[in-house]
Amino acid sequence: MRQLPLGLKLADRAVFASFLPARNAEAVAHAQRLARGECAGSTWLCGAAGAGKTHLLQAICAAAGERRRAGYVPLAQLADLGSGVLEGMEQLDCLCLDDLDRVAGRPEWELRIFGLLRATEDAGGALVATGRAPPALVGWSLRDLGSRLAASAVFQLRALDETEQQAALQLRARLRGVELPEETSRWLQRRFPRDMHRLYELLDTLDQAALTAQRRLTVPFIREVLRGRGQPADA
Repeated sequence: MRQLPLGLKLADRAVFASFLPARNAEAVAHAQRLARGECAGSTWLCGAAGAGKTHLLQAICAAAGERRRAGYVPLAQLADLGSGVLEGMEQLDCLCLDDLDRVAGRPEWELRIFGLLRATEDAGGALVATGRAPPALVGWSLRDLGSRLAASAVFQLRALDETEQQAALQLRARLRGVELPEETSRWLQRRFPRDMHRLYELLDTLDQAALTAQRRLTVPFIREVLRGRGQPADA
């Protein structure tokens, strides 16, 4: 049973099947074991923006939610609401905290998270968090929380290189039942270098437009769609 706070929804495409492991195969294998309930305790996924942290975290929550109580909390969006948004989360078997480093140095949040971490570990559950840097390099105000998270299973996600980015776009397109010509994917790469989040969003938009217009995803068609949306299409 998947449980999400405050009416939040997981992205439909953020599943293991659409995540290209590339050089992050070890992290993906660990994430899949977590989702199956084969390991517990705390896990920390770190990396630069666009490395796939949120995608992998949501994939864990989606898969774990098939058989256990799981919850996903995007702290970058909810931090200003106060730590009360975490109330009752200790009842979850798998708690996924995105951008946990965004509330580092805030005592109210850190105390609440420390309590959740202890409760989760005592119950044999899993707490999975993401952040830009490894937990040992985050500016925690509660030393016990920092040391506990530093002892987590820590995985540094590596951003996709140009070849891997091509493979990831092709994978996403195949899962959507879309033909993505190589010249089209390369054109998209030139427009949005290394920004996989933006590329995925654009692919979803273009897929819908192609379905409506009964057109293939060619470069001329993409230019036409972008101009129709008031976006520059001359890259």
